[in-house]
Amino acid sequence: MSSLRLAAGLDICESKQRNPFGNSNLCAVDLFGVISSRSCSSIRFTAIRKEFAGESFVVGGRFGLSAKPGVTFKNYKVYGLDGIDRSVSTIDSVKKTEAVQIGDSVTSEASMTLNNPVPKVLELQGKNAGRKSGRNIWSRLQRMQKASQHKVSRIVSGRNCSSFEDKISDGDLEAVVSGIHPDSSVEHCNWVLKVLEKRSEEKTLEFFEWMNCHGKLKENTDAYCLALRALARKEDWSTAMMLLQEMTSDECELNAQAFNSLIYVCAKRGLVGWGTKWFHMMLEQGIRPNVATIGMLMGLYQKKCSLSQAEFAFGRMRSLKLKCTTAYSAMIVIYTRLGLYNKSEEVISVMGKDEVLPDLENLLVRLNAYSQQGKMEVAETVLESMLKAGISPNIVAYNTLITGYGKAAHMKAAKHLFQDLESVGLDPDETTYRSMIEGFGRTDNYKEALWYYDKLKNSGFQPNSSNFYTLINLQARHGDEKGTVQTLEDMRRAGCQYSSIVSSIIQAYERIGMVEKVPHILEASFYENILLDPTSCSILVMAFVKCSLLDDALRVLQDKRWEDCDFEENLYHLLICSCKDAGHFENAVKIYMQMPNSEIHQNLHITCSMIDIYSAMGRFTDAENLYLKLKGSGVTFDMVAYSIVVRMYIRAGSLENACVVLEMMEKEKDIVPDIYLFRDMLRTYQKCDMTQKLANVYYWILKSGIAWDEAMYNCVINCCGHALPVDELSRLYEEMMQNGHAANTITFNVMLDVYGKSGLLKKARKVFWMARKQGLADVISYNTMIAAHGKSKDIKSMESVFQKMQSAGFPVSLEAYNSLLDAYGKDNRLEEFNDVLQKMKESKCLSDHYTYNIMINIYGRKGWIEEVSRVFAELKEHGLEPDLYSYNTLIKAYGIAGMVEEAVNVVQEMRLKGIKPDRITYTNLITALQRNENFLEAVKWSLWMRQMERQVEFCSF
Repeated sequence: MSSLRLAAGLDICESKQRNPFGNSNLCAVDLFGVISSRSCSSIRFTAIRKEFAGESFVVGGRFGLSAKPGVTFKNYKVYGLDGIDRSVSTIDSVKKTEAVQIGDSVTSEASMTLNNPVPKVLELQGKNAGRKSGRNIWSRLQRMQKASQHKVSRIVSGRNCSSFEDKISDGDLEAVVSGIHPDSSVEHCNWVLKVLEKRSEEKTLEFFEWMNCHGKLKENTDAYCLALRALARKEDWSTAMMLLQEMTSDECELNAQAFNSLIYVCAKRGLVGWGTKWFHMMLEQGIRPNVATIGMLMGLYQKKCSLSQAEFAFGRMRSLKLKCTTAYSAMIVIYTRLGLYNKSEEVISVMGKDEVLPDLENLLVRLNAYSQQGKMEVAETVLESMLKAGISPNIVAYNTLITGYGKAAHMKAAKHLFQDLESVGLDPDETTYRSMIEGFGRTDNYKEALWYYDKLKNSGFQPNSSNFYTLINLQARHGDEKGTVQTLEDMRRAGCQYSSIVSSIIQAYERIGMVEKVPHILEASFYENILLDPTSCSILVMAFVKCSLLDDALRVLQDKRWEDCDFEENLYHLLICSCKDAGHFENAVKIYMQMPNSEIHQNLHITCSMIDIYSAMGRFTDAENLYLKLKGSGVTFDMVAYSIVVRMYIRAGSLENACVVLEMMEKEKDIVPDIYLFRDMLRTYQKCDMTQKLANVYYWILKSGIAWDEAMYNCVINCCGHALPVDELSRLYEEMMQNGHAANTITFNVMLDVYGKSGLLKKARKVFWMARKQGLADVISYNTMIAAHGKSKDIKSMESVFQKMQSAGFPVSLEAYNSLLDAYGKDNRLEEFNDVLQKMKESKCLSDHYTYNIMINIYGRKGWIEEVSRVFAELKEHGLEPDLYSYNTLIKAYGIAGMVEEAVNVVQEMRLKGIKPDRITYTNLITALQRNENFLEAVKWSLWMRQMERQVEFCSF
């Protein structure tokens, strides 16, 4: 029996410190413990002090015993601080038995009262009362206190201290912390900090701050490491960084242990960014990482498959000549996982050069690397080397090889390995059976796969989802519908969701193109259960609709036994959209007609989808009826609804109704069109020649802030070419080019027309050159450039473009001839004018109104009335009637020739033919009358013109 001695320190200096009892006269002192190496026993004692007459005495407390079963403690005594028998304070009363038999329990506690805690102190004080002495009893007490603390420091720093720290209770912990004071030793404080670090991060950091305030951190690296560990668990990285900087100011040497405290938490929680940051900071500080550092980092990078960071850490490890087997294994795993098999083999080779011996984990990783790439012979040699090295057979190694053979479709070798398991003293586990099933599934060997599947179940193991899926696919290919029913039942018993089961069987039979067998199989198993599950029903119905099994889909929808209106509407919408995307419009209509309450309850999204489908089918009446019904139901339209309705009217050719819908939409302030609806608006307004609307939409697009793509640029330029100022259109075109978007032929032609009519020939030539370079110039491009040069009287350039058009293989069009006639006629080049007319006759190019009007205008300017009359006669011979421009030109010609009466007769003829004279008509007539000195008639016609203009203004108002 070993002798135990408990030293209870009289910590009278802190009688006012933390008081867990709520009494100002009581406070707890330190917990001092002793440990017996012979009996593996320990005692802890929490003393209670009482303050009396300015002094503090230990009056009682609690003690605990910890020992192996069968150890007996008798005659508990508490000795004084100096450990001498003359200062003994015995236990007066113990609430439990004086002799405690521990028995099977691990610990035991009892309460005690100390009888006369410091009798020697009081006795000495009484003897020396009234006389001076050089020896101060209170100084002696302070020396005794320091001696006690020294003993405690020795006790708590013992080699078996960790078990003592773990067994300390929360109440005792409070007593321990309360016994710490500024004079406590650094070792004592570190021990308390270590205990707190295992319990609470907040209390650890509070006590660490207390140590800092009382100068306990100087050259105290261990305390900083404990605080860093607590901060890391809180992920308070900024404070941790500051603490690392403070370590140097407290003359603490930064070492790998400090950074490892942070990296450890990062590795456990998968924080790649912070783990890498601490590692780089560690290197920047010139601190050499150790094997633990590299191991934690590589484990983290393996978990997150962070290749670049792993390669950096691995390279740094090799440069520092560190040998961490875990790092090599992690690199092999990462490379194998990413399919970089050559790299993984390089790591294996490097490991041999670095003279690093592989452990079991590394050998298993090598096996996996070779098996993954199908190098099974090399993998077999690794297994042989494991056995030769004396490593006991490992089921993981065999499973890895079996899986590798299965992926390589070498099931004969896999089966041989399976049979060898018994000879090496191993039993197949669930992974073994699962790998065999998957391997035979790849080779389409249904019989063997089923045998191993049955063995797996009979061995008490559970097939996984991959096994179920493999078996169902095999049964589908081999036509074993009974087996499929049994597998589905196994899946149900295994707890698989019905939705997962339905997905598996549908995918299996969809792969072989026999989905029509699914209804029969499900009816033989748990069809009734599927009807109760909305998700399973939706999966089944979607598959039937996709495979055009519409009758089966509609039957499921009729038989369903769940009620969820919102889910049901969404399901119908998905089915209709699926049919629409597949082009099965008739099926979509059938599904829509079966919808419950489809005639009463109008779902905005479903109805809009049906409007779009009816429009695609050309059933515009049905589409419009749905729109009117939806509109009358009071449902609020969204942007998509307006877009679909507008497109319906555009397809039907009813642009006026499309404009009405757009007008309604524009009144909705909360609706902002998307890029597609904006394009439809532009095209609609362009076809209706609504230039102001086009300009408004353009500026709306700019205000909306949508991203412009190539189609948007082309659409805006094509539609708004004559609705926007030329400067704005030019800016838009330049922006399009700078953003790298390609213009189409129509865009080039619009820009050519705008630049040509604005007289910006330099810009027009640049656009024309770009169009020719990209091969996008057509006959309209050439005609536009010819007209632009002709209008500017640049005859030479006009003729050059005309020749280029012929060289490019384009036939000379009527538009080109008209441009040449107009240019030559206005430039008084009548010879070239007549040559063009001759070429037109030779090429049998028929004239149009514009051709005859040009001839009338040119001949009229010359006063050649006979030629004008001939042209009019030729115009009528070809079945063409003079238009407004023809009559205006004729009136002008008669005025130049002095034939005033004929000019007045032309106006009367216009009225008879229903052609309303315009301002140019009256202006030409008035000019003709004034030229021939018929001023009175000119005034009359002038007054008539003003009266007609006022009538027009009044009607407009």
